[in-house]
Amino acid sequence: MEKTFQLRTKKHDEMIDITSDVEQFLRENKIQNGLVVVSSLHTTAGITVNENADPDVKTDFLRRLREVYPWEHPEDLHMEGNTAAHLKVSTVGHSQTMVVSNGNLVLGTWQGIYFCEFDGPRSRKFHVKVLEG
Repeated sequence: MEKTFQLRTKKHDEMIDITSDVEQFLRENKIQNGLVVVSSLHTTAGITVNENADPDVKTDFLRRLREVYPWEHPEDLHMEGNTAAHLKVSTVGHSQTMVVSNGNLVLGTWQGIYFCEFDGPRSRKFHVKVLEG
């Protein structure tokens, strides 16, 4: 069972909570147990699991990534000028795997799944694949 989702990002860098999209996909397909893999289909956008209760976590997360990987660096050679976005995805990761048990994602109380935009705004896609078992 799998599906590709589309979304439109609004900012240069942002974290979009996609937990409800994944949960709805599981409900619609009556998935009870297994693994779900969520993957970004881009080299400048990633997927992470992080706190979804306090919006300041997203703000701090993105600020800290900007500090580590400033957008422009005089020695970057990549002609598109988005080397920082590629580095951020390599740090965050392009996918996450989560357990599904009794029809629910196994996430901690404050955890959510985020699509991480690092080179927007753009039209983006992420893919969800379920391995039942």
